[in-house]
Amino acid sequence: MRAVEILCSQCGADTLLKREAVYDGFMKIGEKLTCSSCGFEFPSEADVPFKTRTQEPQLFTDADRSAPIEVFDDDENKRLCRYCANYIINPFTQFCSVHKKEVQATDTCNQFRPSEKNDAADNLL
Repeated sequence: MRAVEILCSQCGADTLLKREAVYDGFMKIGEKLTCSSCGFEFPSEADVPFKTRTQEPQLFTDADRSAPIEVFDDDENKRLCRYCANYIINPFTQFCSVHKKEVQATDTCNQFRPSEKNDAADNLL
C-alpha cells in the first residue's frame, strides 16, 4: 500500500495525499498528486514530503507466545475418512463406497484403506 500521510510543504498541514488519475480519452497517462487540505499539486512523487513513520513499540515477544497446540498425534489423523480411498465427495454429499452411506470427512472405521493421494479433491465425482 502506498503512503498517504504527508506534511504539506505549501500549507504546513499534517494531512493526506490525494491521488487522481489523469486520462487522455480512455487511456490513463498519469496521476495528479495534491494536498487534501490546500489543493497544492506536487510535480512528482519524489517531491511529495511523506511523513516518516516511527517504529511502533513491540508489546509482545516470541517468549510471550504460547506453545503450538497439537490436537492429533503424528499419525492419528491419517485414518480419517478424508484420507480413505473409499471416500467419495461431491458438492451435495460425502459418501463411503464400502458402507454405502453418507459420512463426514472426520469419521473413522476399521475398514480404512489409504488413498494413493492425500487430497480429497482427487475423489470428486
